[in-house]
Amino acid sequence: MQIQYALDEQPPLWKSILFGLQWAAILVPSVITLGRAIDATHAAESPSSTGYLQRLLLVTAITLVGQVLWGHRLPVIAGPATVLLIGVLASGSTSSNAVYTSIIIGGVFLTLLAVSGVLSHLRKLFTDNVVAVVLLLIAFTLAPTVSRLLLVAESGAGPLANLLFALALIFAMFVAHRILTGIWSATVIVWAMLVGSLAYAFIFHEHRSHVAIPEHGVFSGFVNGLTLAPELQIGVLISFLVCYLALSINDLGSIQSMNRLLEVKDMDRRVSRGIAVTGLTNVLSGFLGVVGPVNYSLSPGVVMSTGCASRFTLLPAAAIVGILAFIPTALGFVSNIPSVVIGCVLLYILTSQVSAGLSVAFARQDGRQFQFDDGLIVALPVLLGTIIAFLPPDILEAFPSVLKPILGNGFVVGVVAVLVLEHVLLRNRS
Repeated sequence: MQIQYALDEQPPLWKSILFGLQWAAILVPSVITLGRAIDATHAAESPSSTGYLQRLLLVTAITLVGQVLWGHRLPVIAGPATVLLIGVLASGSTSSNAVYTSIIIGGVFLTLLAVSGVLSHLRKLFTDNVVAVVLLLIAFTLAPTVSRLLLVAESGAGPLANLLFALALIFAMFVAHRILTGIWSATVIVWAMLVGSLAYAFIFHEHRSHVAIPEHGVFSGFVNGLTLAPELQIGVLISFLVCYLALSINDLGSIQSMNRLLEVKDMDRRVSRGIAVTGLTNVLSGFLGVVGPVNYSLSPGVVMSTGCASRFTLLPAAAIVGILAFIPTALGFVSNIPSVVIGCVLLYILTSQVSAGLSVAFARQDGRQFQFDDGLIVALPVLLGTIIAFLPPDILEAFPSVLKPILGNGFVVGVVAVLVLEHVLLRNRS
């Protein structure tokens, strides 16, 4: 692969803007998808009030600037963490104050792990089997959320019609992924959201009488719905701390994947600073009442497709994302993307999670072949997590309030199960 612009090179201004537009085109749909997923499940208080998306975009822009200038200083984009979405959804009817207080504490916890060097010791717990299960659980425990998004009735279209439309759109996305190359392939999500929304409106004659344009001003959206009252609930906190352990490994893997491509020096220092910035911006996210960010592992693919490894091209992307955060009118239009289209995009993203999990399980870094006991270690936690994720609400309500965010969170149950199997019950055999 030929790199046109190296890590610390600054391309001409017009090229930097073009590369920044490409990064932003990849990042913004991910932000919108997670924001809409929380909206559709009513897991937070009024996240659909556009102000939630505004704050989510603002945190994303701040994270990009912080990582490029002070953190890992690599061309790696960051956005809302899917694993924290699981924590929010699993909290159910828990007050948003407790949720975002836990996110603040989780951000502090992650920062301390990075700056103290403890993370290097915790990494030993995350073997190939454990990392594979974490990646698989993120996808499988979000399956109920995807199902609700795909089957929600809109504009008179019933569940069957929505399901058929979703199948057509998701397979069209994979066809596009197969035949497109370069930046076109990297922006499949963008085109899916645009074409899918237009197709849905045409097929089901969806004519909205108005677009959800916010009535508040440019800045009032950042204040509306803010969490200002700390509330500590031990069950919710434990649930999120487990999510943050997984997030730290996700962050580490995303940063290290770019190192394999660019072979950067002083990588240990970059990793520590990068995860520290992730922790600090998660603290900011908690204060702003939104899910925190994580570095995305798709960045090396974008660098390979564009041939530009300059970290400075992420600054125009941050500017674009930040400016969009102050245009509530544009976000009002974005909020009208049909839920079934958001569900298809989320399904497409989670399919990559499953693929990554299977790759880790079978293409092992420890040199061993995948054995029967490895299959047991992976299978039971994934099955347990999926079963918990699909528990009926009335069953979950019967759980003690302290244990509900833990035992009712399929991701947490799955992670604990794989750690016990890998390091205790089947340790010698695997």
